[in-house]
Amino acid sequence: MLLGLSNSSGRALCRRTFGKQVHSQSIKRSSRGAATMEPQTLQMPSLSGFMQRIKECNEGMEAFSTLKPFLVNGKKVGHFKPEFVEHLSHYPSVFHVSESQVSLASELDTPEKRTAQVARVLEELRDKKVIGGWRNELYPVTSSFYDKPELLVERAAATHFGMKAYGVHCNGYVVDETGRYKLWVAKRSMSKPNWPGKLDHIAAGGQPHNLSPTANIIKECEEEASIPLELARTAKPVGAVSYTTISSVGLKPDVLFTFDIQLPLGFTPKPQDGEVEYFELWPIERVAQTVANTTDFKTNCNLVIIDFMLRHGLIGPDQVSTARVAGQNTTRCCNCLILNQVKMSPYG
Repeated sequence: MLLGLSNSSGRALCRRTFGKQVHSQSIKRSSRGAATMEPQTLQMPSLSGFMQRIKECNEGMEAFSTLKPFLVNGKKVGHFKPEFVEHLSHYPSVFHVSESQVSLASELDTPEKRTAQVARVLEELRDKKVIGGWRNELYPVTSSFYDKPELLVERAAATHFGMKAYGVHCNGYVVDETGRYKLWVAKRSMSKPNWPGKLDHIAAGGQPHNLSPTANIIKECEEEASIPLELARTAKPVGAVSYTTISSVGLKPDVLFTFDIQLPLGFTPKPQDGEVEYFELWPIERVAQTVANTTDFKTNCNLVIIDFMLRHGLIGPDQVSTARVAGQNTTRCCNCLILNQVKMSPYG
């Protein structure tokens, strides 16, 4: 299924999703007293706040020309910032640094050898405080999601390597008796090394090696929100959004596999693994206003929430027109786009 918006030239800008578009319905009484349903649409005076949240996930690309490509087995699998290349240059038995690129020593000719030797370097850089937030979790280094890994690296080094990293995010929502949408919102633990205290989804996480996105989100639902297995299995894959930014650490060309799970009205998620302080059920209007007017949510959560509201018809064509009139559109080409910036990657 394709959900499309048009830019000022009339070309469709689309984002591929899986499943059907669902409109939230509210109850309305007809003149004869019969209950009817009408689509719920958020009344937003402007989409400029949404556009700002999207921009915040796609910053720093003016520095892309300063990055050095990382090639493994002839494939470009990442990019390094100059200062990290300087650290790698002290390990010539593992990393070969030239004027144009960084590669691995030719004798590291299997994924296992590459993984072991690169791990040794990364552990030393961790001990030197070059790499922080160590997770003891391995990420695959590939040029595309479905390719076999060229090697595995510690998750904390993913942004340093400028490699494509993947994650899963789940919108946990309910539809109340009047047909209005509400979204479960998590408050991240203050002890989290990244984004402590920020608002988040009911379940989300990085995509590790040797686990499918669906199996991963089911695991995260149980671990983070105590969602029973049978209920977690009802989470529906609805597509993916991607974003690219250059932070102080490195390049982040990330892809998030997105899921929706409609939860029973009587169900309350409970924190389990210590990563969440509490959950609250918010009306979708409060969620939209928080996304548009604050930076309270973890930045990439904003993209997934905006996508959720578009897919469920909560942001309609009138609001999109308002954004164009307000001059908020951009014609930047980044794969396929939602609101001309929230985009879907073909996992590559």
